[in-house]
Amino acid sequence: MAIASPSTPTFSPSFCCKRTVSTHLTRFPSTLSPTRTRHLPPRRLAISSRLNSSKSCGSVYPDNGGSEDFEHYELQHGFTGPVERRRRGSPVYVTLPAELVAEDGKVRRIKVLTASLRALVTAGVEGVVMEIWWGIVEREKPRVYNWGGYLDLVALARRCGLKVRAVLAFHQRGTGPGDPLWVSLPQWVLEEIDKDPDIAYTDRLGRRNMEYISLGCDMFPVLKGRSPLQAYSDFMMNFRDTFRSLLGVVITGVQVGMGPAGELRYPSCPSQKLAWAWHTRELGEFQCYDKYMIASLNACAHDAGMREWGYGGRIGTGNLIYGPENTEFFKSNGGSWNTPFGKFFLQWYSGMLLLHGERICREAKTIFQGTEVDTSAKVAGIHWHYGMQSHPSELTAGYYNTSRRDGYLPIARMLGRYGFGLCCSGFGMRDVEEKKTNPVSSPEGFLKQLLLAARVCHIPIEGENSTTFLEDESFEQVLKMSKFYTYGLESPTFSFNFMRMDRYLFEQHKWVRFTRFVKQLSGANIFRARLDFGGDVQPTSMSDAVKVRAAYTYC
Repeated sequence: MAIASPSTPTFSPSFCCKRTVSTHLTRFPSTLSPTRTRHLPPRRLAISSRLNSSKSCGSVYPDNGGSEDFEHYELQHGFTGPVERRRRGSPVYVTLPAELVAEDGKVRRIKVLTASLRALVTAGVEGVVMEIWWGIVEREKPRVYNWGGYLDLVALARRCGLKVRAVLAFHQRGTGPGDPLWVSLPQWVLEEIDKDPDIAYTDRLGRRNMEYISLGCDMFPVLKGRSPLQAYSDFMMNFRDTFRSLLGVVITGVQVGMGPAGELRYPSCPSQKLAWAWHTRELGEFQCYDKYMIASLNACAHDAGMREWGYGGRIGTGNLIYGPENTEFFKSNGGSWNTPFGKFFLQWYSGMLLLHGERICREAKTIFQGTEVDTSAKVAGIHWHYGMQSHPSELTAGYYNTSRRDGYLPIARMLGRYGFGLCCSGFGMRDVEEKKTNPVSSPEGFLKQLLLAARVCHIPIEGENSTTFLEDESFEQVLKMSKFYTYGLESPTFSFNFMRMDRYLFEQHKWVRFTRFVKQLSGANIFRARLDFGGDVQPTSMSDAVKVRAAYTYC
């Protein structure tokens, strides 16, 4: 996607920064990817509302008005839907505890886990989400894989009649060795980072982030003769070969990690801080100062005929603790983000992230072709500066989304080209609550923009909650946002991953709320997982949750 500027050359940094013909930017493209076979009616390109404004999206879903309003909005933005609208249920998955598999590859607390899975089945849950950590499976040596604990988990889920979604996690987990949830990158990867620290992401202050390997060296043989992309591909191929008989039968989905916290983004804010970033209004830092990223920026600036833009020193974010309006780059009026240099830099920065995602999607599509598993990728739910013109915290994370540009549609189009679904958190969050402490935050506005992009590109959505919630208001918000996405769609393209299973889920009042939510969202899909597999679990009553609580007490 080119950037038009009356005074500077145009460029397309996603692919070697070759110059392209200038095009006028619109909120939606006039055509979809050529690989899509579904035909759309002619679109109106004169769009009267900004999608990245919570106000523009606040009254277009069924709960806030009649179907006529939504149909008008669909026609205006190029959506399609059947004449006869049908309501179908959406399956619910529950993410397993992060610490279930120890560093030695063994499953912890097997009795508690068994009781928990049996209770999930009786609640009508479709399956579980299992995170598979690179730092555990390929821990000591390259190409030496230990899948033992994960094979045991899948076998247990199968016996209970539950499906499994596997998350291939190529990132670090936890805050450090003292954290009970700690899992680092593989030891042999850390050894290579010690030799070449530029393999890690670096900000303008020289601080290294070890959560995920810098995408700047995707194609370089920096990992004992292999590139990071080759290491990810080898891992995926070994996973496929190890679990081949279960793919498409028990393991029905694979989410491929593409960055810190498994999300397609830069580690602009450390993940342990990101969980509470909307409270601190964290802006984050651009992660483009390792030698590989600087080399790419230099080459792109050279191709654009603007060498002075290639050194990363003119970004001008300033002292971020004073807020975005006090920075040269992010301020709404006269900020560098909206200058020719700012547009060049942000197009390159976001383009590199998009290219990283496309490389991994391409490899995953080839590896899992014919296995009948659904593949997906995750996008971060960064909403705490959504009401500002520059959307600063989204920009530093790699999402070139501003008041003048849709940064999520290119991601949705890329995922759609490779048959990927899109996972995103924040489904339980409400503007009315967030704006009490941060007036420019809009989790609903952000999420609606993302869901609209997914609808345009016809890609499935996997919803998630940002933090474990068990309040009726949060569950109702999930139902509301799921309706916003699924309204008028013929096939069930929405599912929900509940984050995550712990002992508190099975407390009486919380368990009642959770099971009610599962029934409301799943509809006719209740007990489908158990019936599909013919598992050995029969539906019982509240006693299953009581058994789980007892198991936790004595574990």
